[in-house]
Amino acid sequence: MQSMIVHLIISLVTAFMILTNPPAEPTGTLHQRLYKQHGTFKESRIQDRRFKHSVLEGILKDLDKHPLFAVEQVGQSVQKKPIYLVRFGQGPTTVLLWSQMHGDEPTATAALADVFNFFQQSGDGYDSLRQAVLQHTTVYVLPMLNPDGAERYQRYNAQGIDLNRDALRLQAPESQLLKRMRDSLQADWGFNLHDQNIRYAAGPEGPPASISLLAPPIDAAGTADSIRLPAMQLVVELNRVLQEFIPKGVGKWKDEFEPRAFGENMQRWGTRTVLIESGGYHNDPERQQVRRLNFLAILAGLQSIATGQYQQEDIAYYEQIPENAQYLYDVVIRNAELALGEFSYTADIAINQQEKELPSGKEPFYFESSIEGIGDMSPYRGYVELDAKGMQLRQGRIYEPSFANLKALEKANIQNLLKQGYTSVVVEALPENLDHTSLPINIRSKPATTPLAVGEPADFVLEKGGKVRYAVINGFLYDLEKGKNTVKNARIRR
Repeated sequence: MQSMIVHLIISLVTAFMILTNPPAEPTGTLHQRLYKQHGTFKESRIQDRRFKHSVLEGILKDLDKHPLFAVEQVGQSVQKKPIYLVRFGQGPTTVLLWSQMHGDEPTATAALADVFNFFQQSGDGYDSLRQAVLQHTTVYVLPMLNPDGAERYQRYNAQGIDLNRDALRLQAPESQLLKRMRDSLQADWGFNLHDQNIRYAAGPEGPPASISLLAPPIDAAGTADSIRLPAMQLVVELNRVLQEFIPKGVGKWKDEFEPRAFGENMQRWGTRTVLIESGGYHNDPERQQVRRLNFLAILAGLQSIATGQYQQEDIAYYEQIPENAQYLYDVVIRNAELALGEFSYTADIAINQQEKELPSGKEPFYFESSIEGIGDMSPYRGYVELDAKGMQLRQGRIYEPSFANLKALEKANIQNLLKQGYTSVVVEALPENLDHTSLPINIRSKPATTPLAVGEPADFVLEKGGKVRYAVINGFLYDLEKGKNTVKNARIRR
């Protein structure tokens, strides 16, 4: 009886919203319109990746006031932070989505907040989609499974456990909660939502794998049983939907059986499970474009489950999705001329810029670069590429005499120092606990050289015709001829 009453309320609320808000005239396909109008539903309280548990709590507190949603605390983390479950819909098919089981993988959490906003609106040409999902499925969402990890922006929970390797032993309370939710709901479908390395590409020649998909295997043989096969069909459909917006930019996550992972075990426990990994996209450091793609993928997946559309897909296309792998670097400099003693040679230089967390302060992170490869890097690509043909690569020099303090350095003509081939300066009085500087030159407390080698910081200059054309400071390019400075920060070493 209670189920019938709730179903009646949902139907009446939806019908009322449709009557009071006549549908807008649709233009384009459904998915084209959802993609284009994502900004209408984008949750404004989330603007970057490093949002905290408290931000999500505020969003869920407001969501709980809406008649279509129920929000409840279903558990807590190691450090006693509440873990919430969101429920909407009253259909016979149960769908369980969980996000941010790795604390530094928040893109899908942001997209889920957008999905919640989508279902709160009406009269915009999408009411038939909303009605299909609400009437045919009951959706359960754990939007932030690892709030302790999210607070520190780290993969692991407060115990140091990777929750996605704890599906068998269940030693973390967050893992126990996810298993308990699956078992109590007997979820028909599961969405395992993650972020992946932005340096993964969709195959050896493809662009960044902005989204990677997988129907996790149930065994090492990759058996497609009655549970996994529908998940593979749904992956095929999601790939087809996304290809329109990121051509060739969808990868297949490594199809290797990991017996400790939740995706594989959800499948084995009887829940048809799809993995969605959020990857990289050009000029999208905060993954807001990838958030948009996630929003579209989640809605397309819910729609397909509600309507049964996935059943029309041929799993032969599943194997045609290119497997993602690390074919990208942040920067690739090609065809530079180098010299070592009497040897002269041409080489490519591959560089990555790693984010380093700060314990506090206005800046959430800074960058430290490293050289990842020297030689023939032709199989790989860079988010930033420079053809240095005809340019000589020189190790960066350290400017002496030293500066008394940072204020004295700030008054100096740093661009002129770079043009002379200096990539570092010495500063005598350095504030404690300062690891980086916004100035486009590295700072040291005493003179020391940095070798040009794999694993070492990327600090050097590129000369042409005896003049420094580019400076590479902490892995970032400074075009000295055009005065174009892309250095986000330089390093401080004591």
